[in-house]
Amino acid sequence: MDVNGTVAEGFEPVREAFAANFATLGDRGAAVTVYRDGHKVVDLWGGTRDVDGTEPWERDTAQIVRSATKGVAAAVLLLLAQRGQLDLDAPVAAYWPEYKANGKEHTRVRHLLAHRAGVPAVDRPLTPAEAADPDLTAAAVAAQTPAWEPGTEHGYHAQTYGWLTGELVRRVTGRTIGRWIADELAGPLDLDLWVGLPEAVAGRVGRVAQTEAPAAPGALRTRPKRAVSDAYADPGTLTRRAFAAITPAPDENDPAYRAAVLPASNGIATADGLARFYAALTGQVDGVRLFTPETLSAARSEQSAGPDRILVVNTRFGLGYMLHGGASPLLSPGSFGHPGRGGALGFADPESGIAFGYVTNGFRKSVTADPRAQALVRAVRTAITA
Repeated sequence: MDVNGTVAEGFEPVREAFAANFATLGDRGAAVTVYRDGHKVVDLWGGTRDVDGTEPWERDTAQIVRSATKGVAAAVLLLLAQRGQLDLDAPVAAYWPEYKANGKEHTRVRHLLAHRAGVPAVDRPLTPAEAADPDLTAAAVAAQTPAWEPGTEHGYHAQTYGWLTGELVRRVTGRTIGRWIADELAGPLDLDLWVGLPEAVAGRVGRVAQTEAPAAPGALRTRPKRAVSDAYADPGTLTRRAFAAITPAPDENDPAYRAAVLPASNGIATADGLARFYAALTGQVDGVRLFTPETLSAARSEQSAGPDRILVVNTRFGLGYMLHGGASPLLSPGSFGHPGRGGALGFADPESGIAFGYVTNGFRKSVTADPRAQALVRAVRTAITA
């Protein structure tokens, strides 16, 4: 399989790891981009644009990135706070009065970002069509009784994170979060990144599917801990309910699903779009910088750590971003970003000046630490420490 693109001198280990992902880890179509200090140093792609097709992946091929979208949504709230339009310590109900129902009157904006709101699931799952209706989703989470007292514990809000953050942005700005991203992020930075895919660019997006990782010769298959597997298998657990907040599971190749604005799960991007976005959070990219030093510090300040009520492992969150740790290893202790379940990853590491984006069309069972993305992260670490 030919690897297309370029790497700067010293970043050859990333090309080697990217090629190995196809040879040994079963990648079918993927891309990786790395920026350092605002300049692109890795830009690679290979395989097929569709997981089940034969047409080659092109330089501008985009894919759905699932929960990697959450890192983009978080930036919207943090930028609104940076501009003085939103107070992270204010009650959510100060902007969205209906939200105070059923014991949520003390929920703070920062609780939504840090997965501490206690609303990871809704009593009645929404269909894909219902999930695309912002009025309906806002009403569902506003009426929901929290599973724990907001602010006292944390648990991954797999789907509801998008409904919570999206409605808050709509209340504060009068725009959908997808429109805000297009106007304030993608436009100024020339990002190939969308939450709510425009029909004009739909032809650039490949088909995705769940794929199985090949078994390495002689390797032992590892199994998740019993508590983790049970949490995902039992329909009555909070874990299963959180991930099944949209039921039946949406068809991620459906144009209607891709056009919906679901900032927890259906962002679409190129690898360059993800990496360029993170590069602009931490430094200048073609004259544009998004976060002030104060906002950057807040974004990666630990807000939640320890047992995660949904993922059933220890996780660490800043304000909307996963932080480096055992559940989601990034480049260094100062890194922050967000994976997409089963594949995609975007993050920044301010100390080294690295910003990283990886997208794929073959999703795996991994939730927060896909082996293909991790192999590339290790290669970047090798490159910058050699």
